[in-house]
Amino acid sequence: MKKPLSVIMASTVAISLLLAGCGNKDSDNSGATQSAGTEKVKLSLWHNYTGDDQRAQTMRSIIEQFQKDHTNIELDIQAIPPDGYRTRLKTVAAANEMPDLFVMWPGIMTKEFQAGGMIQPINELLDKQAEWKNGFLPGSFDGFTIDGNIYSAPIALSPTSILYYNQSILDANGLQVPKTWDDLMKAVEVLKGKKITPIALGNKASWLAQSSILSSLADRVTGTEWFLKAAAQDGAKFTDPEFVQALQHLQDLGNAGAFQEGFNAIDNTQMEQMFAQGKSAFMIDGGWALTNFAANASPEAMAQMGATVLPSIPGGKGDPNTLSGVVGTGLGLGKDATGAKKEAAFELMLAMAGPDAQKRVLESNQLVSYKVDLDKSKVTPIFSAVYELLNTVKMTPVYDGIMTSAGAEAVNNGLQELLMGGKAEDIAKKIQDAQAKSLGK
Repeated sequence: MKKPLSVIMASTVAISLLLAGCGNKDSDNSGATQSAGTEKVKLSLWHNYTGDDQRAQTMRSIIEQFQKDHTNIELDIQAIPPDGYRTRLKTVAAANEMPDLFVMWPGIMTKEFQAGGMIQPINELLDKQAEWKNGFLPGSFDGFTIDGNIYSAPIALSPTSILYYNQSILDANGLQVPKTWDDLMKAVEVLKGKKITPIALGNKASWLAQSSILSSLADRVTGTEWFLKAAAQDGAKFTDPEFVQALQHLQDLGNAGAFQEGFNAIDNTQMEQMFAQGKSAFMIDGGWALTNFAANASPEAMAQMGATVLPSIPGGKGDPNTLSGVVGTGLGLGKDATGAKKEAAFELMLAMAGPDAQKRVLESNQLVSYKVDLDKSKVTPIFSAVYELLNTVKMTPVYDGIMTSAGAEAVNNGLQELLMGGKAEDIAKKIQDAQAKSLGK
């Protein structure tokens, strides 16, 4: 990703085309199970598909089938839970010991690994598999592209800021789906009065409040252009009044009792379970929740779920009909994978992100950035609802997809502090200092 703006524009196009009835290429496996040769090859693979959600189960199944079909390729697999995955990956990167293949995020992670010489482009594979390459939606590779070189192919599409709601709880308390910030604050007041948790939050790993709440909430207040300038430290700063106001809106939610006690002590999976069990009226989370619901929530619970965008902010500069999000993760190719090992890595990459895999991932209730028609009989009602919602909105950036690692970490830590009573102006300064320092400005 050379320019942050390209992610937003490309993701917007990708969303609209995803839902516009694109042609189905899911019948073509593109030779995903053909062996690279008879030479014995050992290949290391790191992934974070450790959960019980349908997508994780699907990806593990694909890996297992690959092992059965490629007896000459020995896989050394490290399966790391999502909350600790990024930290582990950055640790081995710092030690210059990258795996051969690993789950990698577009945007800043790709840029940092490329700048450090940690990864290789996959143009060679994409050029050999032109039909597969052409099956991706326009803009799908932007977050993985640097100076014309493509470093991964996405296996998912990730809106991060969906406002999920429980219709039965709203109906029982005379509430409507909130359209404005005042609507949301009023709903919080009513629900608190009935001793019902308004919004489930699981911010133990600290990224959730940033990715799912602030990325969209702040865009409502500041507008996208301001954020891109602040992230680049070019004409805007995180100490500007509009960003401080965005932080204050989030703090207002916390002060009003919108979140349950101990929200920094549970993770997003526990948060999703809490919402699915009817223990909160709302949850602000990403599209990844859909595959967890499909695996763990009852049909009765999912029948009560709806999905919408965050409410509009009075006087806000941003478009309220948006969701923050990015093209999802892909597989990075480590710098040391050469010769037969590289060929084996390409085969595994194709098996995990090829046409058949994309279809299986979509049917596991996970959105994809690939031309696959959705058979609604294969997915849950709430997945279909989100799928339709995405046809009506634009995509805006996620903070940790655009900011430097140090800047994003300052946001994550700052929001935990903010929701525990920290001062918005002080937190804004910490974020500004971290982003400026990491950019050398």
